[in-house]
Amino acid sequence: MTLVLAADGRPLKASLNRALRRQKLRALMLIAPLLIFIMVSFVMPIADMLFRSVENEIVVETLPRTVATLDGWDSESGQAPSEDVFAALYFDLVLATEYKTHTRLGSRLNYEMSGISSLFRKSGRGVGRFTTDTYTDAIQAADLAYSDPAQWAVWMADDDVRAALPMTANIYDAWATMIIVAEEDVPAEEVPWDFVYTSLFLEVMEGAEPPIALDLSAVAPVSLRDQFADVDEDWLDPVVWQIVKIYSPEYTNGYFLNSVDRLKGLDGIEVRPENEQIYITLFIRTMIMSGSIMGMCVLLGYPIAWLLANLPARKANMLMILVLLPFWTSLLVRTSAWKVLLQRQGVINDTLVWYHSTWFGQLLDPVFMGLLNLCYALVNAITWVWNLINGIWGGTDGLYLDWAVAGFERLALINNQTGTIIAMTHILLPFMILPLFSVMKTIPIAYLRAAKSLGATNWTAFWRVYFPQSVPGIGAGCILVFILSIGYYITPELVGGTKGVFISNRIAFHISSSLNWGLAAALGTILLVVVMGLYWMYDKIVGIDNVKLGG
Repeated sequence: MTLVLAADGRPLKASLNRALRRQKLRALMLIAPLLIFIMVSFVMPIADMLFRSVENEIVVETLPRTVATLDGWDSESGQAPSEDVFAALYFDLVLATEYKTHTRLGSRLNYEMSGISSLFRKSGRGVGRFTTDTYTDAIQAADLAYSDPAQWAVWMADDDVRAALPMTANIYDAWATMIIVAEEDVPAEEVPWDFVYTSLFLEVMEGAEPPIALDLSAVAPVSLRDQFADVDEDWLDPVVWQIVKIYSPEYTNGYFLNSVDRLKGLDGIEVRPENEQIYITLFIRTMIMSGSIMGMCVLLGYPIAWLLANLPARKANMLMILVLLPFWTSLLVRTSAWKVLLQRQGVINDTLVWYHSTWFGQLLDPVFMGLLNLCYALVNAITWVWNLINGIWGGTDGLYLDWAVAGFERLALINNQTGTIIAMTHILLPFMILPLFSVMKTIPIAYLRAAKSLGATNWTAFWRVYFPQSVPGIGAGCILVFILSIGYYITPELVGGTKGVFISNRIAFHISSSLNWGLAAALGTILLVVVMGLYWMYDKIVGIDNVKLGG
């Protein structure tokens, strides 16, 4: 077989592969800035959010010795741990107080048990007043070498001494690191603190051989368990220790369990008390209200987009300005405007009251009563179905019936779900109109004329010919509006009250107020998964290829 060579003498196949690699490398270099931007701006924040939703290193990093000794404690015994665990807690808490990490740890565990944050803060202040200085005085009095910082440094550099006193060596190393990092001093020039002498005393009393023999039999032991109990009796509560033990692993599913109104218990996953269940309700409410806003945008946006696409250019441009003008207006301005309009003494209620007082309004009251009763029956049916499923929707605002029964009094249009739906429908309506308009603009009007010329009615021509061609625009608008809706939090916060807020409001609360970033990350992750799931369902049912923003 004859080997085909290229002009440079290389085999032709190898030469072609080399040229192809060069082309791919040049293409990669061209898109590299955009790829880096996407990685830094989108991928890395999402990855960080996913990590924070399971990250739980603060417990084991702050209380490493306590967590290790807790492995031997029977959490179902109903008793507080032994003296060894309290000794480990003493060493860890002294160091954590110097690093000022005990408050962060308390805040983390306070998410799981209310009040534990103050327990750690109080203990951080009290641990420095423990009476362990009696060990220090006794050891230094036994031999002056134990009060020499340089001698301590020499001992702790000796492998034989470290092997004989492993706990003291570990505590001294932690103390020396703290002296360098937090105090910015030299360990060889500082006398070790009381907790180092405490560890030496404990090991000597257990039979370890110190570098210089010590007779500490006359020293009365100090109960660290009692010392902690004197600071706060909650340390003798086994539930506190159960919380520490449950959340001691570096990674936890606790945030995700909290996100679905569950918690980690001794016997596994448990349901939270009914008065603490909130997140599933918020998730479902967010989905239903986002779907309602999307449906309202379709109903209102479709005829407007049809007018824009079929009016003469001059009139269409004027109408387009009316659509874009609120779109260009600040979100806070639009939301504030709705807050004024929807109040009980606002423009809409004033207009309705005035209308009802006129003879024209009284003439049309029977008609509106029929429409209102129909609407109420529809809302009531939806509520009944929803309550049948799980009974957590909480019913509707009873808007229509309340209005009719009250004799057309002023409506409660704000600080409830109604206000949120009205304001967000107005704010997101352009995101439905613009994709619809872009698609409808490409639908030839001759198709409708042809259908009519073949005998189709106006409705048949629209439904069988025009509407199917506009479905890609509806799909694009629905995706835009729905995804934007579930992430909104400013408008629901301002006009939604307690019944009209979304899960996004809770995420913002945990990020900015409670600082429970792990729970916020877990809620955000669930929201992301729900959106991706809905996107997947849409692709399977409708087909993402049918979604068009224009052309």
